[in-house]
Amino acid sequence: MHTVAILIYDAVNPFELAVATEIFGFERPELKVPWYRFLVCASEARPIRSVAGITLSTPYTLQHLAEADTVIVPSTRPGVVAVPDALLDALRQAYLRGSRVISFCTGTFVLAAAGLLDGRRATTHWLWTAELAARYPLVQVDPQVLYIDDGQILTSAGTAASIDLSLHVVRQDYGATIAAAVARRMVVPPYREGGQAQYIEMPLPVADEEPFNTTLTWMVHHLQEDLTVEQMAGRARMSPRTFARRFRAAFGTTPYQWLLQQRIMQAQRLLESTNLPVEQIATHCGFSSAATLRLHFQRLLCVSPQAYRETFQQKK
Repeated sequence: MHTVAILIYDAVNPFELAVATEIFGFERPELKVPWYRFLVCASEARPIRSVAGITLSTPYTLQHLAEADTVIVPSTRPGVVAVPDALLDALRQAYLRGSRVISFCTGTFVLAAAGLLDGRRATTHWLWTAELAARYPLVQVDPQVLYIDDGQILTSAGTAASIDLSLHVVRQDYGATIAAAVARRMVVPPYREGGQAQYIEMPLPVADEEPFNTTLTWMVHHLQEDLTVEQMAGRARMSPRTFARRFRAAFGTTPYQWLLQQRIMQAQRLLESTNLPVEQIATHCGFSSAATLRLHFQRLLCVSPQAYRETFQQKK
């Protein structure tokens, strides 16, 4: 029997504990396969206080991780609540024994602190990807995906992505049919298209220099037009070369890439709020064709416009 152990420590997220319990902790005789043995292991031999203020008690401690084939680390509050050194040591020992190690959301910071992500691809909630990359430069942070399976170590993005990753683990262990049955029982899709880029909020940036702010506002209101760098530079009263150089210095990207991002964001809003066909949305957003819109939409958000609409369109 495969043993799954989830760690609990101060400020643990109870939702992610519940996800692991739902998927790995309940017996499922209807599936007619031997299910997981599930342990909740506390970082210290005392009641653990969750981030929601709920106090958690368990008879299992870090010593019981020696029995685990898979170890799960749910999210924490990076930099706010200290992670015990004993927990980090236990994770390192579990990894060296060959245990599969999984993190949910900001639990990735715990794996990074243990040194288990050096040189590896990893992800976390999109709000924390920049912080993860800054704190742990040896980690190859991917902010786009819902989860990453890097062999022995797996990491997931924001809270609900813990479900996606857990179902992926069941799919690995028991196959697609069993994973789909678990997903149906939970009333969730067995597989979600795309990555977390489709959930990221990207407000209009503000520059320190006024000509840029005026120009950006003008660009946003003329997305449907075939804008050129020369036109943008003219609005900012700069030469095209100076405009491109100062734009990159201010925003970390080229005028074209920024404009492309704004057009994709406009397409997202229209897909959510209207029934316009993709061909018309492409025209409204300044794309030369629906095919061009689909190409850039898929590349930036890792999902098709139609799949995005099915997920996010406001139901009337």
